[in-house]
Amino acid sequence: MRGFQPSEFSARTRRAQELMDAAGLSALLLTTETDVRYFTGYLTRFWESPTRPWYLIVPATGKPVAVIPSIGQALMAKTWLDDIRTWTSPDLQDDGVSLLADALMELTPADGRIAVPDGHETHVRMPLADIERLRGKLGAREIASDFGILRQLRMVKSEAEIAKIETACHIAGKAFARVPEIVGAGIPLDEVFRKFQMLCLEEGADWVPYLAGGAEQGGYSDVISPASSEPLAVGDVLMLDTGLVWDGYFSDFDRNWAIGPARSDVKSSYARLIEASDAAFEIARPGATAADLFYAMNAVLTKDAGSTDAGRLGHGLGMSLTEWPSLIPTDDTVLQPGMVLTLEPGIAVGNKILVHEENIVITEGTPRFISPRIGPEIIEI
Repeated sequence: MRGFQPSEFSARTRRAQELMDAAGLSALLLTTETDVRYFTGYLTRFWESPTRPWYLIVPATGKPVAVIPSIGQALMAKTWLDDIRTWTSPDLQDDGVSLLADALMELTPADGRIAVPDGHETHVRMPLADIERLRGKLGAREIASDFGILRQLRMVKSEAEIAKIETACHIAGKAFARVPEIVGAGIPLDEVFRKFQMLCLEEGADWVPYLAGGAEQGGYSDVISPASSEPLAVGDVLMLDTGLVWDGYFSDFDRNWAIGPARSDVKSSYARLIEASDAAFEIARPGATAADLFYAMNAVLTKDAGSTDAGRLGHGLGMSLTEWPSLIPTDDTVLQPGMVLTLEPGIAVGNKILVHEENIVITEGTPRFISPRIGPEIIEI
């Protein structure tokens, strides 16, 4: 089912308000696409334009209040919100700041604390000059930290959210299964990228905002460069890593293929990647930490091999391609049922690398793969 029932947003709002009350906060002020959508279901590609700011206020009680450009009023009116305040944007003199200030003063006490997400992986999507204008209009009210409330809320998914991520992963899995249709020696890598995105759309993706990968002899040099026009050749290892979207939620996993017979070192290194992700999967239970998963994978990867120095070996997944937590040695985030994670070990093969990625859900007991499970043998095309 696309979208959510109003009860989903009501529950999210209620949880936020309980955390706000405990932290002594009068309101949340949200400015980014994912945070606004989390409380409203407001899904649009119009955020791609940087011209207009968008605001959502989560008050201490009651429903959120939208303060948005008038061009978005009709779509926002289809959500569960009742209070939608608009202005004609862009306005070069006052682009919603006065309207926003009036709403905040109405919804918070004179000495209120208005929280904005301010931790790692957050940003404020409004001009710095407008932030200062807003401060000047709020009197004694303070713009403060949200103390990680949004991170805490979004990190643990509802069953309805997990179902959407699982659907996205199922679509990606079907597209990956069709890769042999578009891949072979002599086919340019950029053509493979274009055709793979077409496969994702054919299989049901709404859009494909992220596709990375590489193809070189015996591995690849990095996993973030744009695709070149270099033709695939026998001896190449091809990797495609896609973050496609279905109903506002991402998949994020990759697959590797050998073009022609795979070299012995490629085969053994690839098998090591599968062993590493399986090692993390086995301990991915409530009470373990993000760091525990890192160390489980790293122990396998560095046994008679070299690491890729990628910085982390996985992350959270949901409305954004990458979310909290990060699977790094210093992240002590405790795993909870409802978290959706990627396991993303990487290994060095000579002067090249191989990377493997899976998506899993943390449950009360054994975790669950939501990307199609594969074996330790690299597929040869």
